[in-house]
Amino acid sequence: MGLTRQSTGTGALKDTFAARPESPADYVIALAGNPNTGKSTVFNSLTGLNQHTGNWPGKTVACAQGKYDYKGDRYLLVDLPGTYSLLANSAEEQVARDFICFGKPHATVVVADATCLERNLNLVLQIMEMTNKVVLCVNLMDEARRKEITVDLQKLGNLLGIPVVGTAARSGEGLAELKETMHKVVSGEVKTKPRKILYDDILERAVAKILPLVTDLTGGSVDGKWVALRLIDGDQALLDSLRSHLHLDLAGDKIFRQKLAAARSVISESHLDLNNLRDSIVTSLIKTAEKISREAVIFGDSTRSQLDRKLDGILTSRLFGIPAMLGLLGIIFWLTIVGANIPSTILANGLFWLEEQLTFFFIRLGTPSWLHGMLVTGMYRTLAWVISVMLPPMAIFFPLFTLLEDFGYLPRVAFNLDYYFKKACAHGKQALTMCMGFGCNAAGIIACRIIDSPRERLIATVTNNFVPCNGRFPTLIALAGMFLAGSANFFGSAVAALAVMAAIVLGITTTLFVSKLLSRTVLKGLPSAFALELPPYRRPQVGRIIVRSIFDRTLYVLGRAAAVAAPAGLLIWLIANIRVGNASILSHCAHFLSPFASALGLDGYILMAFILGLPANEIVIPVLIMGYMAKGEILELGSLEQMRQLFLDNGWTWLTAVCMMLFSLNHWPCGTTLWTIRKETQSLKWTLLSFLVPTAAGIVLCFIVAQGARLLGIA
Repeated sequence: MGLTRQSTGTGALKDTFAARPESPADYVIALAGNPNTGKSTVFNSLTGLNQHTGNWPGKTVACAQGKYDYKGDRYLLVDLPGTYSLLANSAEEQVARDFICFGKPHATVVVADATCLERNLNLVLQIMEMTNKVVLCVNLMDEARRKEITVDLQKLGNLLGIPVVGTAARSGEGLAELKETMHKVVSGEVKTKPRKILYDDILERAVAKILPLVTDLTGGSVDGKWVALRLIDGDQALLDSLRSHLHLDLAGDKIFRQKLAAARSVISESHLDLNNLRDSIVTSLIKTAEKISREAVIFGDSTRSQLDRKLDGILTSRLFGIPAMLGLLGIIFWLTIVGANIPSTILANGLFWLEEQLTFFFIRLGTPSWLHGMLVTGMYRTLAWVISVMLPPMAIFFPLFTLLEDFGYLPRVAFNLDYYFKKACAHGKQALTMCMGFGCNAAGIIACRIIDSPRERLIATVTNNFVPCNGRFPTLIALAGMFLAGSANFFGSAVAALAVMAAIVLGITTTLFVSKLLSRTVLKGLPSAFALELPPYRRPQVGRIIVRSIFDRTLYVLGRAAAVAAPAGLLIWLIANIRVGNASILSHCAHFLSPFASALGLDGYILMAFILGLPANEIVIPVLIMGYMAKGEILELGSLEQMRQLFLDNGWTWLTAVCMMLFSLNHWPCGTTLWTIRKETQSLKWTLLSFLVPTAAGIVLCFIVAQGARLLGIA
């Protein structure tokens, strides 16, 4: 997730360097571009890889690779992190810059957004300073036409001195021409002569002082003028990269230091501040981009742009932005709750029919009852419960959520919540990772990669568990329906959805509070700024969304959950069937935990259900029923009313239900999420903190509610 060099892509970059001599590819192509330009869609379309493409900024944070064949040659396409600049302000920018400079790609394709070409040209011009073999892919030409924006591709190519191809990657428009153009560039059939930036006289004279030495030391392997500018600007990251990739220690070269001092003296003698040197460089880039854009782009009066502005006037307004966000999420949750019931029942019936066949098979084989219990009523039944409860809601929730993503709404969510996360000294993009946590906290942890700052990335990781994942929805929904919906049978699903929405609001509030607390204690720091580009609203591609959501998200998360659920089923069966005295180990543990659990408004069996539900939150309710009914296998009752009566017979009140909902919302992450945190952070310390923080929050919150209700005499 960017907390280590491997996960930010730097490690992947080194792997790419190491793999180049053995690579079977004839040509290596770097794919660069701003976030949200459709770069990943271009990559997927060319290579056929099934990489997720999200309609929000900063999605790609590592170097993905893919191959394709064209005219008998094999091409290796390296999808670099999406960046707005290559001045190495972040790990992603350094990864992209270093690959273009030192990875020696045969060509670099820069993907730009046709609807905001002027802003994208800033990156194009920077890359053209670093390498000569550049191809500009002006993507989203279909969006530009809808907005009545005309891009003169031929004139743009003449102004830049490089080939320019217009594409609409989602529909495949222009991709064949892009392949042909790349082929001509790498084969030398087309010669490129990129336009170079002319800086003011002071900068040019300063560069002249150091340029010959830099060219000599680097052997011409990188553009000398570009390197000279970066070194005069004091780019320490570039010095480190030169040492790492070219084994060139310029900082230890006495002659170089003298030349560098002479170059900087030229700037100082001209009464320019070296601290503002980068601003001067960027100003030259922006002015050049403006000039080129004025000559090559014509804007019309588009009603599409006006519609976008009207929608943004509602969805991002101070008055309607947050209510609209909650309303849309509420509709998604309601559809998930209503729609998951029937397929979940059908799936459960099918899986438990298969269990009956397995039982019959074991009987025919004459296997011992304990072996049947361990494998079938233990491992298989737990796995069946996880699949039947988890798969249908995810199969509904993820496509609906991806629909908002593809439509272009998620950046608006980040915009609406950015102010609150900034107040909490966290990052605005944490809102996006939090939204991903609604489907699965493990997926939310992976989504934290989009946050540049390691400190803020850790805050997002530690607090992601405060939003209820898909595995906790069944518990929240069941308890809300049994104890809060009352007799409103017809509107029961709506009442349950409102209760879940209240839990989500509480989860968001807790996320902000704990983020603030972490930023003031173990993760001190100021919130970093980030450029949030609001993409145009786009018509979602429903077919692609369904396929992508099912295979890239639903089955991926389900596979991880299944991997930990089966061993958990074995453990649950063992402690429920191994007896010490007249009671099982499960009962002994529950009685031991009862005094502590009672202080939290719970009981020992509830707390044991959460402990045994560590591998997968979906099995909390079945384990609880198993404990109450003193059975040695996981069970479920025939209806919510039967379940409610069982809970009432075991001493439940409305306070028990509320405290269990609160603890379900605030307790340790599941095994899948903890596993993901460990892999992403490469740290046991942060994994342990991610376990302790939500657990402590749940204990404190339940204790306050339970003791407060008892003191007031309402429980």
